[in-house]
Amino acid sequence: MHSETPVVSVIRRSSRLMVRELGFMASTLASTNYSPSAVHTLVEIALRKEMTASQLVQLLGLDKSSVSRMLARLIAAGELEEVISTEDARAKSLRLTAKGHETVSKINTFSNEQVVSAIKCLAPAQQQTISEGLTLYANALLACRETGSDTRPDELMIVKGYIPGMIGRIAEMHGVYYAREHHFGRFFEAKVATGVAEFSDRLDTPCNQIWLAVMNGRIVGSVAIDGEDLAPGEAHLRWFILDDGCRGRGVGKKLLTEAMRFCDSVGFSVVHLWTFNKLTAARRLYESFGFTLVKEWEGDQWGSLITEQQFTRYKDANRR
Repeated sequence: MHSETPVVSVIRRSSRLMVRELGFMASTLASTNYSPSAVHTLVEIALRKEMTASQLVQLLGLDKSSVSRMLARLIAAGELEEVISTEDARAKSLRLTAKGHETVSKINTFSNEQVVSAIKCLAPAQQQTISEGLTLYANALLACRETGSDTRPDELMIVKGYIPGMIGRIAEMHGVYYAREHHFGRFFEAKVATGVAEFSDRLDTPCNQIWLAVMNGRIVGSVAIDGEDLAPGEAHLRWFILDDGCRGRGVGKKLLTEAMRFCDSVGFSVVHLWTFNKLTAARRLYESFGFTLVKEWEGDQWGSLITEQQFTRYKDANRR
């Protein structure tokens, strides 16, 4: 059973809203007297010139009897006609009549105006984001239906050291999460990217290391230990972040286990980290590894007023 992550929750809520606003809850669609499935059928046949009933069953994901009844109604209404298939003379295909072409033209006009009205106040970059995001989601849904939902389980690996794409991905995860939750802007994301890039040049130093959670080939989490930017013998835990899709699955615990094991093996007397007070789940995880809150203050260096915190873990605390 899959838990409902923040990403899943947002996608489900947006999907329900789209279904309502596009009119799919009504008995007819796109300013016609036809059902959503009938409108869909007319548009798809128009795009492909002609289709067989079996092809429509596969495309629409409906049972054969439902498709047969719908096609019979569209033929009776004069929207479709049966012809000998160009691919197989023994089979019949369906194509639009003159009336059908006129109906599809009206459907396209209505649908285009609906989309244009919705996105006209958005910037071109936002419009492109919607286009790309919907395409990805639609293709993922189609792939799921065609291959089945019982695909192989997620494969999680904890990888030590630099891998290509690491710098950009860590900056992206920080930027997306903190913009949504705390309204941080590009300054924060740029600061993360610059810091990770600089740190990656120091990974050959024995007291520095980074761990990446990689799920199905994609980086979904990170944590680093910087043994050089504080006092001698002290470590700085940095860039601990998880992708929304893997929160609550034990990934953070695995990353911190590796990081604390490294700190103990190197022999750091103390490990420090700096964070924000609203990250309740992260705080519980830090405390489970022996970190304690030692300092708290308000700051606005990231673009909004927020309570910052310092946690410290002393040598041999909660050795695992």
